[in-house]
Amino acid sequence: MRRRRTPPPPSPLPQRAGIDAVRVRLPVDGAWSTVREYLADRLSAAGAGVVDGMFAAGLFVGADGRPVADDAPYEPGMYVWFHRELPAEVPVPFPLEVVHRDEHVVVADKPHFLATTPRGSHVTETALARLRRELDVPSLGAAHRLDRLTAGLVLFTVRPEERGAYQALFRDRRMRKEYEAVAPYDPSLALPRTVRSRIVKERGVLAAFEVEGEPNAVSRVELLERCPQRGLGRYRLVPGTGQTHQLRVHMSTLGVAILGDPLYPEVAPPVPAGDFRRPLQLLARELAFTDPVTGREHRFRSGRSLGAWSAYEEWAAGQ
Repeated sequence: MRRRRTPPPPSPLPQRAGIDAVRVRLPVDGAWSTVREYLADRLSAAGAGVVDGMFAAGLFVGADGRPVADDAPYEPGMYVWFHRELPAEVPVPFPLEVVHRDEHVVVADKPHFLATTPRGSHVTETALARLRRELDVPSLGAAHRLDRLTAGLVLFTVRPEERGAYQALFRDRRMRKEYEAVAPYDPSLALPRTVRSRIVKERGVLAAFEVEGEPNAVSRVELLERCPQRGLGRYRLVPGTGQTHQLRVHMSTLGVAILGDPLYPEVAPPVPAGDFRRPLQLLARELAFTDPVTGREHRFRSGRSLGAWSAYEEWAAGQ
């Protein structure tokens, strides 16, 4: 019989700019004599003297919210919280629209270039942190993630205890998703079609790639309309699975890579922070699902348009 894990205590520190405090649990096994010794090892990348300075400023706190002394004895399983230094970020100058809000979920229409959740160098300039601040809902959590370069609909949960039920919609493929993309038009490409392949994404490697083996990625590709003057097509993409960069990989494999894609078919040089020109022409257009908590049927559509289709000259000029 598996023993049920005891949940950690709630954070004694409030969020800062929509970002949770970092929680550290001291390992059960260890040769450290004080909390400071362990944290100095754990946070060694922060640089010499940083941990001591944080202790001196009372920035490490225990479950009671009181500062932990630098000579506090090491207690296996003890929890410590602190706020990390937030990186300087270039604001993403596009609005984040809320298309639906109730007591259980928030559905937001995310712009290009805005990450969904804090990760790496994108922390406060994320959809989650923005919504927590703007809606004053500190408990808000993301039910799934949308690539930073992809615009469109993202589902967030209001109550932490319900988050698992909404995440299961994506895991169990009960969330009906539809995307839209602008890419070259190839008259020799027979559409509609369903693309199946095995996609692998290695840690530390920017681009995913296809390998031989049993398919783990399925995408339906349809042509909605074409623009003969520019040799472009507007496509409807319906993922049957949720592999990283799946739609982008499959469109590239078909020979019609999505416009503005910096990874497929080839990885382009990185752009400077704050360069918001020529966004990836991929949009999460629709989410439809049966609410696992209320039983209601939901269908939401993004109100955004793809610039390479609606205003090609402006998009191509990088405006």
